[in-house]
Amino acid sequence: MAIAASPLGPPGPVPGDSYVQSFARGLEVIRSFSASSPRQTLSEVAARSGLSRAGARRILLTLQTLGYVEGDGKHFSLTPRILDLGFAYLSSLPIWNLAEPVMEALAGEVGESCSAAVLDGTDIVYVLRVSTHKIMSITLGVGSRLPAYCTSMGRVLLAALPEDQAMACLKASKPGALTRHTVTELDALRQKLAQTRKQGWCLVNQELEEGLVSMAAPIHDRAGRTVAALNISGQANRTSARVMQDNMLQPLLQAAQTISRLLAVQNKG
Repeated sequence: MAIAASPLGPPGPVPGDSYVQSFARGLEVIRSFSASSPRQTLSEVAARSGLSRAGARRILLTLQTLGYVEGDGKHFSLTPRILDLGFAYLSSLPIWNLAEPVMEALAGEVGESCSAAVLDGTDIVYVLRVSTHKIMSITLGVGSRLPAYCTSMGRVLLAALPEDQAMACLKASKPGALTRHTVTELDALRQKLAQTRKQGWCLVNQELEEGLVSMAAPIHDRAGRTVAALNISGQANRTSARVMQDNMLQPLLQAAQTISRLLAVQNKG
């Protein structure tokens, strides 16, 4: 069973004095666009963002005036200017400039795709990706979201949290079986996180999508906190879980440690 990358983020806070509802609705409209829905009608945007047609129309026209959305009278789509919002995040953190050449070297060494992600609510969000093969039924790129509970990077990031926070995140995820291999029981997931925490890395074998194998390690900041996860992933018919662990674990760990050291030096400077 294939899974689509989530177009929407975690639910927002309850509106209050410090909550600008119109701004939040604008973000929901932006998030309604995805790889599976790059062009939408007004009705589709309204339905996907949970707004009335009138509300969605006002926001779309505002975004169109600002250059973030374009329309042909019936369909709307995002423009390249929307990338400014994501690049503002990426450029504000030096880790990603430091990580990219290391990831390119790792992908070249092991011959498999390499990605970096951070935790956002119950999802992981891709912040860098070096692809060598198409490994999933969906297209992954910067900004793509996947559930944390059944991904190697997600488990690495969850394992770095205090146990009560990690378990709260798992419960909020409402784990479901995406393949016949997906671990969904909370106690079993707790044990997976404990194993990941103990060994310092995680391998997930076909839990997110049939045929997909992935292995991840943490990236630490100068204080030793896990700030991101690094992974390599491939197809099981080309690279089995055993082969990946035996042949690629050490290069992965070394790459994660290199990025962590570079980040520590950068922060120190």
